[in-house]
Parts: sequence; C-alpha cells; structure tokens
Amino acid sequence: MAPLNSAHRRPGHRTHRVAVLLIAIIAGIGVLPGAAVAVPAPPQSLNAADQALLVGVRLAGLWEMPAGQMAAEKGQSARVREIGAGIATEHEELDRLTVAAANKLGATIPSDPTDEQKGWLLEMQNASGARFDQIFVTRLREAHGKIFPVVGAVRASTRNATVRKLADDANRFVLHHMEMLESTGLVRWEQLPPAVLPASGNDSLLARASANSGSGIGVSTTVVWLVFLAALATGGLATYKVLRRS
Repeated sequence: MAPLNSAHRRPGHRTHRVAVLLIAIIAGIGVLPGAAVAVPAPPQSLNAADQALLVGVRLAGLWEMPAGQMAAEKGQSARVREIGAGIATEHEELDRLTVAAANKLGATIPSDPTDEQKGWLLEMQNASGARFDQIFVTRLREAHGKIFPVVGAVRASTRNATVRKLADDANRFVLHHMEMLESTGLVRWEQLPPAVLPASGNDSLLARASANSGSGIGVSTTVVWLVFLAALATGGLATYKVLRRS
C-alpha cells in the first residue's frame, strides 16, 4: 500500500496539535490559586516574606529620610535635630543597600511612600516647636516597631543569602533608630500597640511578625495572575516548538 501523503495525514495531525495545545493550557491553569501543580522556581526566587522585607525596608526609607531631614532643620530640641540628621543619613545608606539587593534579585520595590506615610510627612510639615518633636518621635517610633518584628522573622527563616544580609543590616539600623528615639524621653509607651499573638493554629515566626506589624504579608492577586500568564506563555511557547518539530 502506498504511504499516505500530507493531505491525507492533515486531519489527524491537526487533532494532535489541538490536543497538545489543550494540555499546555491546562498546565498553565494549574498555577491558579488553590491548585496543587508546582511551578519550577527561577534562580534566586523570592517568597512572600522575602519580598515583604524588601518592600517594607524600602518604604521605611522613602518617608523616614525626609522626616529625618525635616527634624534636623525644624526640631525644637537639639537632641531631636541631632537624631533627625542621624536617621536621615543612616536611612540613605540602608536605602542604597535595599536598592542594590532588589536589583541583584530582580525584585520590584516601591519608588514612593504610601498615602499614609505621605500623611505623616504632611502632619510634620504643619507642626512646629514641641508639637513637631512629639509627632516626629511618635510616628517614627511606632513605624520602627512595626518593621522590627518583620525583619527578625524574615532573618530567621529566609533561604536567600542576599535577603539574609539585608535583614542583618536592617536589624542593626532599626534597632539603633529605636534607641535614639527613645533617648529623647518623648516616647509614649502606653500608646504603643501591645504585642499580640497570631490566629490560633499558626504560630510561625512570620505569622507573629505579621500580627504585630499590623499588616498581612502575602502575595497579591496581581502577582498570582502574572505568574499564571507567564506560565501560560511558557506553555504556549513549548507547544509551538513541539508543533514545529512535528
């Protein structure tokens, strides 16, 4: 019997292509939230906690640098002016380290403070004298108290050497800043939020840090969809190569 020509093979060949394409699409859908299909991680991939540290330290610098500069210029007491200048200078150094770490890891970090942080800066701009000193110390001490447990939790659990080094640096700076702010005698201890435990059944270090920082640490829906689309595109490219070879 003579071999079938390409015209006779085409219907079955198309069926094979469609089947392979469907398999690729299903594989891409498998990375949606709640699915059990694992996606290979790229080199130096960051988990949610690692990313939270990069974002948190970067955001701290974006508003505490101008806050420190403001205190250095308009603080009523010499101690507040001295501390403001010191915090601004040290946050400049920490910010450089954070940006360098993010660039090395290919991570995206903010370029502007949050709306809440901008509100704190505006509050300081509108204050003067002793009121300014009190607002400056109160706002910065509370902010440092929120990022401090996150730094410790990530340092204790991260598997990434670059993140671990940044956590070491951040821990050193944050602790020093808290000590300086406390040396003013203006910290209102009774107004600081008390330490709290995470929800029952989750006693991990990260959960404890999240409970005490007042902000959950997780992966946003946007990130999940970006991962999904990337996986889908990868599957489509692999499918195209298979079809080309066949």
